[in-house]
Amino acid sequence: MMRGQQGKLRGGLWVASFLMLMALLAGCGGNNAANTPAAEATGGNAASAPEPAASAEPGAEPVTVKLQLKWVPQAQFAGYFLAQDKGYYAAEGLKVEILPGGPDIVPEQQVAGGSADIGVDWVASLLTSQEQEMPLVQIAQIFQKSGLVLVSKKEAGITTPADLKGKKVGNWMGGNEFEILALFDKYKLDSGKDLNFTKQGFTMDQFLGGELDAASAMTYNEYQVVLESGIKAEVLSVIDMNDEGVAMLEDNLFANKEWLEANKETAAKFVRASLKGWADAIADPEAAVDSVMKLAEEGSTTREHQLTMMTEVAKLIQPEGFDASKLGYTDAAAFQQTADIALKFGVIKTAADMNTAYTNEIVEMAAK
Repeated sequence: MMRGQQGKLRGGLWVASFLMLMALLAGCGGNNAANTPAAEATGGNAASAPEPAASAEPGAEPVTVKLQLKWVPQAQFAGYFLAQDKGYYAAEGLKVEILPGGPDIVPEQQVAGGSADIGVDWVASLLTSQEQEMPLVQIAQIFQKSGLVLVSKKEAGITTPADLKGKKVGNWMGGNEFEILALFDKYKLDSGKDLNFTKQGFTMDQFLGGELDAASAMTYNEYQVVLESGIKAEVLSVIDMNDEGVAMLEDNLFANKEWLEANKETAAKFVRASLKGWADAIADPEAAVDSVMKLAEEGSTTREHQLTMMTEVAKLIQPEGFDASKLGYTDAAAFQQTADIALKFGVIKTAADMNTAYTNEIVEMAAK
């Protein structure tokens, strides 16, 4: 997840720190506090994705594609694991190596440096890397909605964002705060004067212990941790960044521009197989979690938690009313909103170039 800081961050030194922190804090956007980096992994409405192309020619050498995740194996990435297990990549003539992320892994750096061909991260992190002139371009948008919310107990009296005035509000900081800052800005709340905006730990202990009036949470992870602690949803209030119009796009797929220029067909095959994997994961969460649990480090998580995560992730990939045939497409307005918030709060110093930051060409090729 993206997690942020108090105030605007500037300067080249910040940019480098931001990228490292983005990797470290990838968890709230999927980081299960109990998880630890694992070994390399290779190997509603039901979504419908394009069928894969005909199987590769018998005897043909498979083309290797390395996918760099932003965190360790969990349901946040289930579509890729399921595509691997069901042979969708192999059917496209690909040998896909799925590389787990972790606190010391910055997907953009891995892809820009050639250690991976395609990466998964949040859009704001990609925008920062592009501003650093890393040769990267977004080729698919997997999460169509933000999973970030502010959660509070009803007894705190927070029913609307305006009620945050005078309250203690937590966020992981380090690049994950910008949606929250945009929310404050919308309601004319000064994060340094009108409320106590404070750093939140990676667990929900501060919130559960009453140290925070409102805490940041991802719908598919931290919010579920609160429910799993025994607190009922009926006694909680939730402020959703999507409902408030300050949401930023999260999990995407991006590639090295130089690699992409020479491998568009390969990229399209990868995206086609991945989207089919995600469609299956949404339609059959149990099978998706089977694939996840094969790779999750023993004792780091539970099947029940991963199943809940998969159910919630599905709502972000294919929101209610979303046209399933558009799975993977980058929505221009949503991308622009993310870029505008990133610019306003210092994630990037100059406006992003919408003509070069992302492309729908690969998704369109995958649909053919």
